[in-house]
Amino acid sequence: MFMLAYVMAILALNLGFSYVPMIDLGFGMFSPMAILAGAVFVLRDYAQREYGHYVMVGMVAGAILTFALADPYVAMASVMAFGTSEVADYALYTFTKKPFKDRVLISSVVSTPIDTAVFLFMIEGLTTGTFVLMVLSKLIAALVIWLYYARRSPSTSA
Repeated sequence: MFMLAYVMAILALNLGFSYVPMIDLGFGMFSPMAILAGAVFVLRDYAQREYGHYVMVGMVAGAILTFALADPYVAMASVMAFGTSEVADYALYTFTKKPFKDRVLISSVVSTPIDTAVFLFMIEGLTTGTFVLMVLSKLIAALVIWLYYARRSPSTSA
């Protein structure tokens, strides 16, 4: 279930980056799609929890669908950013022996800045304001999951 949601979220994200314009907030550009990008990282953690190392199959499927259906310019930037950040996310999630909620947060805190920097560099949109806005919006999903599990059972390892 989570693997399919993960792959479809990758595709929706990249189609969104292809067609949903960024919003100029005066101090940086904001993409509403950045919030979905954060959810993709969290969905990857859930898919890995469900399928283990086979989550890599989902990563490859998402990349193939992106190249097939999204704008080629966005697809190249996305796959380059996705490849570097998702591998970092995968490694941190795999080797960190903390509870699930902590692994989701730690892996997202490390992988979302990598993803954002590579993506914005590739589309020639890397500015401090845009970088900060996109990283913070991507971390929302991880923070929501962390808070959900922390409040649900603070004494157990979710």
